Amino acid sequence: MKMLIASQNKNKVKELNQLLASSGIECVNLNDYNDQEDVEETGTTFIENARIKAQFFTNKYRIPVLAEDSGIEAEALNQRPGIYSKRYSGKGNHENNLKLLAELKDKDNRNVRFVAAIVVAFPDGKTFEFEGEVKGVASYELRGDLGFGYDPLFIPNGYQQTLGELGLEVKHQISHRANAIKKLKEHLHEIAHYQ
Repeated sequence: MKMLIASQNKNKVKELNQLLASSGIECVNLNDYNDQEDVEETGTTFIENARIKAQFFTNKYRIPVLAEDSGIEAEALNQRPGIYSKRYSGKGNHENNLKLLAELKDKDNRNVRFVAAIVVAFPDGKTFEFEGEVKGVASYELRGDLGFGYDPLFIPNGYQQTLGELGLEVKHQISHRANAIKKLKEHLHEIAHYQ
């Protein structure tokens, strides 16, 4: 089964490819189609934004599409940045991290969670939808360069290091994206044979 991963984020595409490597799904991405089109994410939740992207590209290319939306939520900030995680500072990953650290500076509550929503959409309108999360705390400084996004400030529960320090082997076992993919794999037979 061939499936399009609808993301312009090279790190995310690479991670999803690695997580799906043993699934038997042949993953292609927007670069394979030379497609730079950006879909406006007008949803109010991660799952709505993933659904918008998946349905847009499955209608465009008439093949099954996997789209993902994810972000970080801080308890002390009323779950911000949430769906605005990617464009929180308007300037990129490092500045996003610095902005979140600054907003948490005087907060006693350091609880944060990563959330990932994955939607697989088919041209006939059928969708399969999965969510995963990982809980942790925000560090007081950025540590490690092994991940991307907010990994340098996210310390998963049960660990002393950030995801930026722990590296891919641990991340692929415990991350929000990994947990969403685990749920997808439980329905893999149904997805692969849905046509």
